[in-house]
Amino acid sequence: MSKPLFENVCDEQVFAQLHKKLAQDLHNFIFYKFGNQVIPEDKVQEAFIKLWNNCKETPVEKAKSFLFTVANNLTLNELKHQKVVHKFQEHKPKEHTNESPQFILEESEYKMKLERAISKLPEGQRVAFLLNRIEGKRHKEIAELLGISRKAVEKRIYTALSTLRKEISEI
Repeated sequence: MSKPLFENVCDEQVFAQLHKKLAQDLHNFIFYKFGNQVIPEDKVQEAFIKLWNNCKETPVEKAKSFLFTVANNLTLNELKHQKVVHKFQEHKPKEHTNESPQFILEESEYKMKLERAISKLPEGQRVAFLLNRIEGKRHKEIAELLGISRKAVEKRIYTALSTLRKEISEI
């Protein structure tokens, strides 16, 4: 037996020897395989951290294999993540519109005038109009809800539309 039985990856001296012996090889492996796409130093450190966290389950003879496998997988995962980020950046929704500030101002003014005009309508016309135009209910449904005839509903909506056109005619 050339190796003593107490040699364990969890032993700080053994771990330090492994780091000293394998860190540069691991760095070169990552750099040669993946180039400038990742930072090899980070992956080397992450691989050694994983080895330390799994030191009880990893025999010293398999430490090198463990490190290279972990470093390779970490790098592949990062590259996959970079692809997702890049794809998202390409298809990122636009945060701006082609609407001018003047258009946006006029639109808000129009909404305010429309709301004011609707609020001025008599209750019967306002209710029938909003049920029809906002909630999308048919004349028959509105008549049943309000307990009036279908013709009365049509008249209320028609009158409401005429009033609204007059109120906001300048727009």
